[in-house]
Amino acid sequence: MSERGALRARLELLAREVAKFGVVGAVGLVVNIGVSNLLWRYTDIPTVRAGLLATVVAILGNYIGFRYWTYRDRDKSGRTRELTLFLLFSAAGAVIETGVLYTATYGFGWNSPVQSNVFKILGIGIATLFRFWSYRTWVFKALPIEKAAPDESVPDGTVPGDAASDGTPSDGGVPGAGAFLKQGRTEQVPRVEADSVRR
Repeated sequence: MSERGALRARLELLAREVAKFGVVGAVGLVVNIGVSNLLWRYTDIPTVRAGLLATVVAILGNYIGFRYWTYRDRDKSGRTRELTLFLLFSAAGAVIETGVLYTATYGFGWNSPVQSNVFKILGIGIATLFRFWSYRTWVFKALPIEKAAPDESVPDGTVPGDAASDGTPSDGGVPGAGAFLKQGRTEQVPRVEADSVRR
């Protein structure tokens, strides 16, 4: 495969990964915003704390979507390690997401329902970029590419057709001609003609 073809294949794989990640993330966004608004409206939980709880609920749902759909073909050998890293990077993303909402709410006093939703979504967007990088790099690691086994039908250092199955040269019986064929060179083999004049 040419370099251009290989690059195109990698870009297509990345595009599919981004699309699947986006679908799961969109579902998580709906869950996150929905739970946040329910908590803000029907409970007395402070704005930032309610937003953090909604983020935790969305993270748990996202793990199922990522593991069993987006990255279902990735390495599954170390589930404990995978889940631990997922929770750590998700927690870091939650800090980013909640930090934006916290700054808007307590730093600038922007805590109306519309403002809270705007900064909640902004924080999710920034955190999503971090999560995409961290999940695909550290959590759901790609399986190693298996190298093709060498062709054992032809011994190393030989050229097909260099020798017949019985070991005799297949180059017309001219010794050494196979070596020239291996090197991509041709050489005229002089013919020894019988002396027509007998001495």
